[in-house]
Amino acid sequence: MFTGIVTDIGTITALEQRGDLRATITCGYDMDGVDMGASISCAGVCLTVVDKGSDWFAVDVSGETISCTAQGQFTDGRKINLERALKVGDELGGHIVTGHIDGVGEVASVEETGDSHTVHIKAPAELAPYIAAKGSITVDGVSLTVNNVTDKNGTVFTLNVIPHTAKVTTLGELKAGRAVNLEIDVLARYLSRMEQVRSAA
Repeated sequence: MFTGIVTDIGTITALEQRGDLRATITCGYDMDGVDMGASISCAGVCLTVVDKGSDWFAVDVSGETISCTAQGQFTDGRKINLERALKVGDELGGHIVTGHIDGVGEVASVEETGDSHTVHIKAPAELAPYIAAKGSITVDGVSLTVNNVTDKNGTVFTLNVIPHTAKVTTLGELKAGRAVNLEIDVLARYLSRMEQVRSAA
């Protein structure tokens, strides 16, 4: 379980194709305090630490995960948002995030708005019912508030990325055409399932 508040930006420094893809990620975490088997959100994807050193850790990324996440996410030299798992008693600064990607969006455009940036993201049709103005969404592991949503010629939602967020996450690098991992609000997911069961009864 995570909050969508990124605590470090890591860099993928090595990739090895085994049965799964093993990615080595350098980071600023004190790895003495990170146990083997711990969960770390990597660009919004919950992954397990399978090896580690003083300033790096390794994760195994399955073919299923790669097929469900943004193309090019796991490439050598790519910077990646990191968040360690939530501990009981930690401040819930964002919203409840599971680290399970619901779909892949595409940045439609980025505009300067004062010191901030307004980002427009095309969402896959299957996620459209779960994205609402003033609701929460996770983009590449970052908890954000949806400004507004339009459903003309596909669903596009708008976000505001303030300078602080741009500095401490990879969202400052967003450009039109870039694929991003999306996780909808967990409450919307459960409400949808409840409605499905109720309709089938």
